[in-house]
Amino acid sequence: MDFEGKHIAITGASSGIGLETARILAQRGASVTLIARRAEQLEEAAKELGDKAAWAAADVGEREQLDAALDSAVEQNGPITGLFANAGLTGGFTPLLEYPGELWDDTLRVNLTSVFWAVQKVLPAMVEAKGGSILVTGSMASKRGMAMNPAYVASKHGLLGFSRAVAMEMAPHGVRCNCVIPGFIETEALARIPEEQRGMIEKRVPQRRMGSVAEMAEVAVFLLSDAASHVTGQDWAVDGGTLETLEV
Repeated sequence: MDFEGKHIAITGASSGIGLETARILAQRGASVTLIARRAEQLEEAAKELGDKAAWAAADVGEREQLDAALDSAVEQNGPITGLFANAGLTGGFTPLLEYPGELWDDTLRVNLTSVFWAVQKVLPAMVEAKGGSILVTGSMASKRGMAMNPAYVASKHGLLGFSRAVAMEMAPHGVRCNCVIPGFIETEALARIPEEQRGMIEKRVPQRRMGSVAEMAEVAVFLLSDAASHVTGQDWAVDGGTLETLEV
């Protein structure tokens, strides 16, 4: 998986899965542009990654900011050959009958609509180049229902469908699109879970442990690479076997 000459833009790149993916890509020769809201963390991460790393602060839920960040990415690192749309909101847990309309709107805008914006922005150059790779971060909620989080489930189901629509339409142009599905991965969000709940979660995973961001990022890097040149329209779970198994 050689990324020399490739430029990958990553949203949600200031920590967790996005940042670890950027690290691996940079180690393998890619130019990377980190996009997230936290400018100080982005600047620090870019320094760590070296000369081929750039950054642009943006709230992806604001189209003007996202467009400006992607324009900045091109200015700093050249044409975008790969997009990892990884930013997202958890949506909060509230009973359906009490779920705030504003939270619904915010979650759908960041988790789904912003990905549409980003893909629409980067596609013309990929089509012209007759190649490119788009990867979106779904969720186990892309394929399963979950109580008290309707906006998150709806957005992640929609994101998986959107990725397949992009894959189908763009295949003749040499552009691939896939959806990676994290299981229970050791991110900042899971780090805040009380220890007793962590134990319950781990028991639900056939491997009896949570995954690491490195394990997740390696799959993301593969799907962005030319090694996955015949992989498109797919959802790829990194979940220790949780989604597709049933214990009796």
